[in-house]
Amino acid sequence: MRERKIKQAFVSITKNESEQKSLTEALDLLPVKDIIRGGEVVVITPNWVNEKPPETGTVVGPYTLQELIKYVKRFNPKEIIVATGSGGKETGTIFKNIGYDKIIEAEQVQFIDLNYGPYTELELEHSIVTKTKINTLIERMDVLISFSQLKQHEEATVTASVKNIALGWPPAEIHGFPKKNLGIHEDLHGFITAMAKKIPIDLAIISADKAMIGTGPSDGKAVDTKGLVIASTDAVAADAIGARLLGFLPQGVQYLYSLSKSQTGETDPSHMIMKGMPLQEAEKVFSMAAYGQEVVLDKDKIKGTHGN
Repeated sequence: MRERKIKQAFVSITKNESEQKSLTEALDLLPVKDIIRGGEVVVITPNWVNEKPPETGTVVGPYTLQELIKYVKRFNPKEIIVATGSGGKETGTIFKNIGYDKIIEAEQVQFIDLNYGPYTELELEHSIVTKTKINTLIERMDVLISFSQLKQHEEATVTASVKNIALGWPPAEIHGFPKKNLGIHEDLHGFITAMAKKIPIDLAIISADKAMIGTGPSDGKAVDTKGLVIASTDAVAADAIGARLLGFLPQGVQYLYSLSKSQTGETDPSHMIMKGMPLQEAEKVFSMAAYGQEVVLDKDKIKGTHGN
């Protein structure tokens, strides 16, 4: 498999009056021109896990997805494809009922439901799911963008950029709804790790505008942190920063720690090139919205991968 476009872990955190404006500001702080080039096939995988509306924190906002598509168009790609496969319901149902169909039509980009073929086969370093069918789109895309919400998750601890791809790409036609038939959830963290090693994410975008705490990925409490966005050239780094807002160091999220140990991505903020809002400030803003008080993991100083 190809390597991701930029190996350095650039991370930006922004907060503005709207999620759409924060998105563009976060991306402007990254070397996006070195990721998306003219004539390339760009795939955006949004988090569409279930049919609940964006204000619940379950799925990404349609208008922010539209803003992302418009942003990508600036770089004159050959093709923009929105592609994902829901694990909770038929992707087409979510596509229509949440209003993503109108965005796809307005922006005149293609949509592919990854729950169905045509397929190729992907070998995995996983003891249970040693290989999986996967849409042949993987063979022709040049750039992969993960666009997700930040959530606590009842099995994965945290779900953001990495899990969005790891569970959005395996087809439900093969693995079932909610993709549990062939053993993914028998070792979920191991499966996410194996998928992340095989499918490089070039640009990770995490919205905490409507994050979720409690019982994610669909039944938790929405946190209204208006316009808070994390973006990175390294999906593991983006998720490690997002996890800190939820109170977790890398060892608290098994697949992030495994990916760090295998040097698939970075989890130590001291090895990241941080832009925009300081991490401690983002932790304050998020915790005040979530809990009504400042709960700051990096209160005295920014902790490393293993804390202080």
